[in-house]
Amino acid sequence: MIEIYDTTLRDGTQREGISLSCDDKIRVARRLDELGVAFIEGGWPGSNPKDAEFFERARDIDWATALVTAFGSTHRKGGTPEDDANIKALLDAATPVCTVVGKTWTLHVTEVLRTTLEENLRIIENSLAYLKAQGRRVIYDAEHFFDGYRADPEYSLETLRAAVRGGAETLVVCDTNGGSLPWQIGEIVDQVRAAVDHPLGIHCHNDSESAVANSLEAVRHGAIQVQGTINGYGERCGNANLCSVIAALELKMDRRCLPEGGLKTLQDVSHFVAEVANLAPDEHLAYVGKSAFAHKGGIHVAAMRRTEESYQHIDPRLVGNEMRVVVSELSGRGNLLSMAEEHGVDAVGDVADVLSDIKALEAKGFSFEAGEASVAVRLKRKEAGYEAPFELVDFLVTVEHRTGRGLFAEAMVKVRVAGEIHHTAAEGDGPVDALDNALRKALVGHYPEIDEVHLADYKVRILEPEKGTGAVTRVLIDMQRDGKRWSTVGASPNVIEASWMALVDGIEYGLKIAPGADA
Repeated sequence: MIEIYDTTLRDGTQREGISLSCDDKIRVARRLDELGVAFIEGGWPGSNPKDAEFFERARDIDWATALVTAFGSTHRKGGTPEDDANIKALLDAATPVCTVVGKTWTLHVTEVLRTTLEENLRIIENSLAYLKAQGRRVIYDAEHFFDGYRADPEYSLETLRAAVRGGAETLVVCDTNGGSLPWQIGEIVDQVRAAVDHPLGIHCHNDSESAVANSLEAVRHGAIQVQGTINGYGERCGNANLCSVIAALELKMDRRCLPEGGLKTLQDVSHFVAEVANLAPDEHLAYVGKSAFAHKGGIHVAAMRRTEESYQHIDPRLVGNEMRVVVSELSGRGNLLSMAEEHGVDAVGDVADVLSDIKALEAKGFSFEAGEASVAVRLKRKEAGYEAPFELVDFLVTVEHRTGRGLFAEAMVKVRVAGEIHHTAAEGDGPVDALDNALRKALVGHYPEIDEVHLADYKVRILEPEKGTGAVTRVLIDMQRDGKRWSTVGASPNVIEASWMALVDGIEYGLKIAPGADA
């Protein structure tokens, strides 16, 4: 069983743009515990009041699988652990495990810590021994180990031996600068295991885009613990992404690291942590990204429709993900047939004309891979006997500024519904809001369920900005009904027309295709 040591709450929060409140940290820690990691590093209690509060609150929580760990450094040079503020903060955190970081690289000992090599060994041993004597389990993080080993192999090994004498249960060799490559990790881990017979862990940063591979290589060469963060969050280029490490260990290397059932929650955990961190999920992450099993090329999708194994390295359901088919100018018939099945549309007959229409529209600025519901609507319109909920006759939008009232928009919409012409007008905060309000007013008599269809997001992208105000504008609209969310797209040199296209597709999807719709 490989131990997963999560440091999202400490190392992960060193990423630019992340700042977690104490409540945030508790929420993330609970989810990590449900995932089944072995250790949760809650922070550095000697560095700030928020981390101290976290450890105080964590003491009152019954953790199911994880051990909460406090992180700190060895005591100051020339001193003793008994009177060191950092060591005292570690003890005050009252965690069952303390993780202590110490210097390994001679450069850091002499130029950063500015002490002797002998004094550094004393500091390491005494710091760990004192914590051990106070009843704490101790993990030792050998900072900059791989750089230190390349500079002076024997001294770096002596720092590990000092940690063993101090009572460390695991020696974690750290690629702190993130510059090592997998074969270098493997070679050095082999040499360390031959020289120091003690359990090893690995802690990698991602500055050479090798942190996951380096971590797996260390396990292959005998490491029993992997430290990293959810989604690879961390300083500079980040840390080893535990989502990828966990999936690879269990599915590729047959090494258990989570309790039964934990792996299937991996995507959910990834997105949960991103949400709490107020970051957009990276949908191109391996295993857990929304696009990790998205298929766009027509040849790929044609093969996938025969056997999913043809273009997928694992079953995405194993990590809580799903296979998706994306429609674009690169698509073939298989893409559209898969899209129809996904949205419950009966795509009878040849879909070649819909495919031709999509390719032509993509050349004009549409992006159907971001507006899947617009594809589903086009397929729905091809069903035998299908009647669209409405047909546009014309619309008018004005934006005015009046003294005493300020800026406002008004829209007039004339549509044909069930053979009848409905002519309505409405105001709105802007031209698109006014159009939406006017269209809903025209439809609500025949489709009262339109009140259940809500506009959730509106995005605009200017294509070919060098054309200035004459550039094509792409509009993406997100709508939702009963928890189901869908996206539609429009494109035109006129932003109002582009918005209307996306709006019409979105409302038609909500009334005719979305769950609960009258198909």
